[in-house]
Amino acid sequence: MSTNSMAARGAAANPLARFTNALFGIVPISLTMLALRFALAIPFWKSGLTKWDDYFTLSFGAKQLFVDEFKLHWFGGEYPFPYAELMATLSAIGEVTLPVLLALGLVTRYAALGLFVMTAIIQLTVPDGWANFHLPWASMALAIMTFGPGKAALDYALGIDGVPRRR
Repeated sequence: MSTNSMAARGAAANPLARFTNALFGIVPISLTMLALRFALAIPFWKSGLTKWDDYFTLSFGAKQLFVDEFKLHWFGGEYPFPYAELMATLSAIGEVTLPVLLALGLVTRYAALGLFVMTAIIQLTVPDGWANFHLPWASMALAIMTFGPGKAALDYALGIDGVPRRR
C-alpha cells in the first residue's frame, strides 16, 4: 500500500483531517506561490530603485554606501567590501532585475537563488537584521527554490521549470 493511499484513508477516517483538507484545500498552491514571489520581490525592488539616478546611472550615494558605510562582519571583525563600486553596481542590478524575474515567474528558481545569496551578503553586512528581515527573506527564497513558481508563472507556461505540464 502506498503512502498516499494510507494518508488518504487516514484523512477519510479523521473528521478533523477532512475539515482541514476541505478548508485549506480551496487555496490553490499557485496562488500561494504567486503571493510568496511578490512578497519576496517587493522589498528588493524598492531598495533597488533607490540606488539609481537615471537609466544605467548608479547613484553616488549607492556607491558611497559600499565604500564608506557597509562593512562585512566576519568572525567578529569588520572588513571593507572588496571592489566596493563593483559590488554596489552588481547589488543595484540584482535588486531591480531579480525581483522582476521573480514577479513574472521567469527563471524563478534562479532568481530566488540570487535573492537568497544577496540576503546572505546583506546578513554579513547588517547582522542585526536577521530576525526581522533576513530570516523571512531567506525562508521565502528557499520555499520558492524548493516548490517552484507554481502555475501562475511564465516558467510554467513555457515549460522551463522542470515541472511537467498537463495538456
